Amino acid sequence: MALRPLHDRVIVKRLDNERKTASGIVIPESAAEKPDQGEVIAVGPGKRGDDGKYAELAVKPGDKVLFGKYAGQSVKVDGDEVLVIREDEILAIVE
Repeated sequence: MALRPLHDRVIVKRLDNERKTASGIVIPESAAEKPDQGEVIAVGPGKRGDDGKYAELAVKPGDKVLFGKYAGQSVKVDGDEVLVIREDEILAIVE
């Protein structure tokens, strides 16, 4: 199944966090926090303005982004968990 986001929504796949601390302690998956970084998989056409034209989004597929811990809606697609979030929930692009 493929997802095509609408309006100003973005599909993001979470990036895995390190599960080992600097001192070498391994954190089990059940105790680890959800990562707040991800890679943009797909973007919608943008938000439609009053003039009927779409405003282009600032992110594009392949960008690595930061987002809030509770941002977006989690969805399973072909066994993978992805997030559907609005562009304004994205905090920054990692360069």
